[in-house]
Amino acid sequence: MSTIRALVTRVYRLAHKLEWLGPLVVRLTLGAVFATTGWGKLHNLDQITEFFASLNIPAPGAQAAMVSTIEFVGGLLLLLGLGTRIVSVLLIGVMTVAIYTAKLPDLHGAIELANTIEWTYLAMFVWLAVAGAGKASLDYLIARRGPSEPRVGVTL
Repeated sequence: MSTIRALVTRVYRLAHKLEWLGPLVVRLTLGAVFATTGWGKLHNLDQITEFFASLNIPAPGAQAAMVSTIEFVGGLLLLLGLGTRIVSVLLIGVMTVAIYTAKLPDLHGAIELANTIEWTYLAMFVWLAVAGAGKASLDYLIARRGPSEPRVGVTL
């Protein structure tokens, strides 16, 4: 029994040391996907606008530009781990609208919804919005540094 406990303790210690890895892998994956798709959409706004119009999304031109920009810039920020919670909330909105307008009409139940890549992205963004970017991020470095202290002799 003590051998099992020792093994479990080692596994937990290792997992604790590697806790930075989960958010990093998720951020890099989502960042690469969304920076790439956002870039592609920005360079094909006419097609994206037509697609949004076919889904009866209001102001399809403005929406296409907004979504493309959020995906591209948001993806880049996720790669850096900068503004991760804010970017994740914005992309939760994008994924929610994508599911509602483009996917939901063709789905027949929660299992089919759970099998869509959009739902997987949504779940990952929710996790990042709640848990944050992790230790391997600019968000972490900025938070760790804390607010700047005024220098001696400097008045605000």
